[in-house]
Amino acid sequence: MSQSAEPLTVRVQAVRWEADSVLSYEFRSPDGAALPPFTAGAHIDMHLGNGLVRGYSLCGDQAETDRYVVAVNRDPNSRGGSEWIHANVHAGETITVSAPRNNFPLAEDAEHSVLIAGGIGITPMLGMVRRLAALGRDWTLYLAVRARGQAAFLDELTRLAGGRPDRVRLHVDDENDGAFLDIEAVVATAGDTAHLYCCGPVPMLEAFEKATAGLPPERRHLEYFAGKDDVATEGGFEVELTRTGITLTIPEGSTILDAVLEAGVDMPYSCGEGVCGSCETRVISGTPDHRDLILTDQEREAGETMMICCSGSRSARLVLEL
Repeated sequence: MSQSAEPLTVRVQAVRWEADSVLSYEFRSPDGAALPPFTAGAHIDMHLGNGLVRGYSLCGDQAETDRYVVAVNRDPNSRGGSEWIHANVHAGETITVSAPRNNFPLAEDAEHSVLIAGGIGITPMLGMVRRLAALGRDWTLYLAVRARGQAAFLDELTRLAGGRPDRVRLHVDDENDGAFLDIEAVVATAGDTAHLYCCGPVPMLEAFEKATAGLPPERRHLEYFAGKDDVATEGGFEVELTRTGITLTIPEGSTILDAVLEAGVDMPYSCGEGVCGSCETRVISGTPDHRDLILTDQEREAGETMMICCSGSRSARLVLEL
């Protein structure tokens, strides 16, 4: 799934306030042309003026081919992405983004979908709700926030619920004596055929993984916004790049991606934590030490691809299609 399409230049059509510390950004082609299509759960990478590349989920309607919409929470612990966007991205300017990529697809044929979002994790879920509503599928959304003012897109979600306001269930920690949403109870009442989705902070996702451990893998879906394992920087192995014809020795303290970029090899990357999929690379031979949060257990066992921003090697040599 490595990104291969050329980056897109888009104009910032509008910037809107959605909740406390959350702004949405609408992008359109400067010449009015259609943008590459996307499906619910997809994201784009934004190339920022400070040299960073950051991925953000698309929360618009996939039926709309003329615009992309993302929402960005101004994180007080920002690594330079959300802080920069809030301060520097304004309506009327142009910005470079990637074509959409989807590591968190929606099962459109499910009888019932249970969506669990924590804070800004609502962004991919909003796109899913739009799609499920368009298909006439049954769904329930749980949105958990610390304070009511942080509940982004609540009016839009209520509108999409139509005559079934019970489809949108808001949990506010501050209004429940600080208690978090009971993920285990949500999963227990989901039903035997429901597909369950979760996106939010790491503790919520870990609770979701624990609560759904007994479900078939095809019925549980989750997306991390940040890595939870340390990236592999142990080094001490060789990497052969078949396309460029060079072999690199990965030193201690560096990732494979670090070494590849230092060698002058141009390739897409974004998060640096194995959550976006931008740097997915085909493995010709060798045994990867997977540290990403995208590949399934079966894909890891097969060892045919890896995320070189965070994963290392269990063998003395890796051969990659780069």
